[in-house]
Amino acid sequence: MKFRKKPVVIEAEHFTNENKNRAFNFITCNAYPRFDEHNNPTIKIETLEGEMTAVLGDWIIKGVKGEFYPCKPDIFEATYEPVDN
Repeated sequence: MKFRKKPVVIEAEHFTNENKNRAFNFITCNAYPRFDEHNNPTIKIETLEGEMTAVLGDWIIKGVKGEFYPCKPDIFEATYEPVDN
C-alpha cells in the first residue's frame, strides 16, 4: 500500500546564528540554550520522544499538537514548502 502525507500547515523558525534568540523564544516547552564543544549555540528541546538537540541550521517545528522538535534542513526542505498567509 502507498500513502500520501496529509497537507498540514505548521509553524517553524530557522535556527541560525542571526536568528537564535527568535528561534529559542518560539519554543514554549522545556528548552535550554547550550553551547557545543566549538562554542556554537545549540538548543536542548524536550520532545514527545525525549530530549533532542537543535544545532545551527536546523529548523524548529511546532507540531500539530503544539509539540516542538528540531528538523534537519534537508528533511525540512524535502517535506515543507512556504504557504501564503
